[in-house]
Amino acid sequence: QVQLVESGGGLVQPGGSLRLSCAASGRLFRINAMGWYRQAPGKQRELVAVITSGGSTTYADSVKGRFAISKDNAKNTVYLQMNSLKPEDTAVYYCNAAAQAMGSRYSYDYWGQGTQVTVSS
Repeated sequence: QVQLVESGGGLVQPGGSLRLSCAASGRLFRINAMGWYRQAPGKQRELVAVITSGGSTTYADSVKGRFAISKDNAKNTVYLQMNSLKPEDTAVYYCNAAAQAMGSRYSYDYWGQGTQVTVSS
């Protein structure tokens, strides 16, 4: 009912920047929050950043001051600007949306397919 499509991953040198995008589509009624999670090999998936419908943001301590999450409500799109990237930022980044589909009484979590970010020289 709700699809998330990510783009913008890739290979970047330490200290470089990348911008991830995630567009939500489908039978959307309301998006309550959108965010980014990441999962490195052998590790659990962790929260990177989230932004609510009201614009409040939350960041993992490890990315504060380097990453910035933003959204375009008209496009149902969330962005993650990643600056000063470090090798430890290497992971698959997943987009998440807490959204209510048309005809549904409840909000559910939806996930994108993931995009690889590799920080290496």
